[in-house]
Amino acid sequence: MLKKLVSRHKFFTGFKSLAVNLGLIFVGSLIYVIGMKSILIPAELLSGGVTGIAVLLYYIFPGINFGLLYFILNIPMIIIGWIHVSRRFMIYTVTGIVTFAAMASMIQLPPPDITDPILSALYSGIICGAGAGIILRSLGSAGGLDVLAVVLNKKYGLRPGTVFSLTNIFIIGAGAFFHDFELSLYSIIFVYTSGRVIDTVLSGFNQRKSIMIISDKTEIIAKEILIREDRGVTFFNGTGAYSGRAKKVIFTIISLTELPKMKELVFSIDPNAFMVINDTLEVLGKRHGKLKVL
Repeated sequence: MLKKLVSRHKFFTGFKSLAVNLGLIFVGSLIYVIGMKSILIPAELLSGGVTGIAVLLYYIFPGINFGLLYFILNIPMIIIGWIHVSRRFMIYTVTGIVTFAAMASMIQLPPPDITDPILSALYSGIICGAGAGIILRSLGSAGGLDVLAVVLNKKYGLRPGTVFSLTNIFIIGAGAFFHDFELSLYSIIFVYTSGRVIDTVLSGFNQRKSIMIISDKTEIIAKEILIREDRGVTFFNGTGAYSGRAKKVIFTIISLTELPKMKELVFSIDPNAFMVINDTLEVLGKRHGKLKVL
């Protein structure tokens, strides 16, 4: 009986995960295609990645089917990803590619009355960035440079941001040469805006900050963080390179809105404290206890 319950629980958990991920891919692809077909392409702006290559070729050969072109350009990515990346990721990714390509072929929307290319770049960047961010919250992607970036990072340690930047520079440069110089420059606004929106969707609007605090009064500061801010604290053991003295380094996670209060708390106790504040893309896991010593 217990085995049946466990098996049933695993089945429903797996089915829920499948439904959620496919739903994210479908909704994200729909939003991206709406922004692309209704604003980006009518304004003759360029996108980044494989989508940008497809858009540029679509401008050069206007009679071509955009969805089919996008799918063909992704075939090498599918092969590379199937060999070098996990099969589960690639199954979701192939689903995303087919979904995106089908929607790009079928959806035709009347363009809004926007004549300013800057506004077109901003609005399409917001819509397409939201769509891409939703897709990337799934366990797959919609193909393109996401697959290549994962492989290059895995094999050669290249950062995904570097891969995206270099490719986008190449696409915008090609667009300036083969399409329109001025519109290619406006496309930089789209690439930047969509990138910022993707980061926001991935990290959430309530972004977290990780903080490291080095002080001679770490015990007092840690207690105040626990009591006044109700935040968990972890101690790392450190040693000053110059003084050779052992020190405890405070590590904690807070929300963006709590940052000013945290600064005030730390520097009111120790004006000579040293703080390092970093953005966090995502925070996972439960907090087991409020004070740990490593």
